[in-house]
Amino acid sequence: MKFGLFMQTFLKDLDKELVKCLRKIEQADVGVFEKAAEASAVLENVFRELKGYVSEYRFKNEEEEIEFFKEMKPMFFSLLIYYRKVYDIELNRPFGVIAQQEYLQREMEEINRFYARHADFLRYYRSGETYLDARCYLRGEEGVPFYVEAHQYDRDEAFSTNCDSCVAHILAYERLTGFLDRELKALQQQQTDHSQVRMTWNGTKTELYELLYALDSCKMFGEVPLTQLAGYISTVFNIELDRNMSRTFGDMRIRNQQTPFLDSLKEALLRRMGGKSRKK
Repeated sequence: MKFGLFMQTFLKDLDKELVKCLRKIEQADVGVFEKAAEASAVLENVFRELKGYVSEYRFKNEEEEIEFFKEMKPMFFSLLIYYRKVYDIELNRPFGVIAQQEYLQREMEEINRFYARHADFLRYYRSGETYLDARCYLRGEEGVPFYVEAHQYDRDEAFSTNCDSCVAHILAYERLTGFLDRELKALQQQQTDHSQVRMTWNGTKTELYELLYALDSCKMFGEVPLTQLAGYISTVFNIELDRNMSRTFGDMRIRNQQTPFLDSLKEALLRRMGGKSRKK
């Protein structure tokens, strides 16, 4: 590491605290969506702290500035990009195994399109060459011989170079590819597990929503996001559920009888047990 003592100490302390926070988040007994949301919030604060420090720091030479924007800033920024992307993916994930597989494959394709757009820079970056590093990683440089995203022209020039954002996205997408691959394999396994027995829900969607919300309210599967639980139930019972669950829940709340299906389940079970059903 070529940084001066103050910058080196600051970066080590920042990285140490970040690793500690992220480890705690990843080990928490919550779903991927909640982890991504919390990690994103932590990384936003870290990134602001990093930007604030650099705005008042004077690099001792070009070599130090290049190393910061080539390696250190992308390392922190890539984590923020990754967790924000995971958050967006989980937020918009559809129900049903097939729909989720298609959705995640589209995310993979988007990553490949990014690689294709930046193929020239990707080759340069992965080759280990350094002859263009000054034009890529020094602030205020122009005429970089690589494709630059349109939003780069509106960047903060005091905290940005031509290519540090591209490096951060490369690192983030490498990590994201691993996440998507694991999720696709899990869906494939889920599809295999249910291929032997395929049972279809014969009730209405509204009745299934009653059961879904009851299971979620009692946390019968732990701290699983409602959308994830809905996707699982949709797959198991071979029925497509609507995405606008909040509206369905609102309609259920204003009904004269809020839980007719759950009430009927109780009545049917009591009859089977030989007990007396409650008269209304």
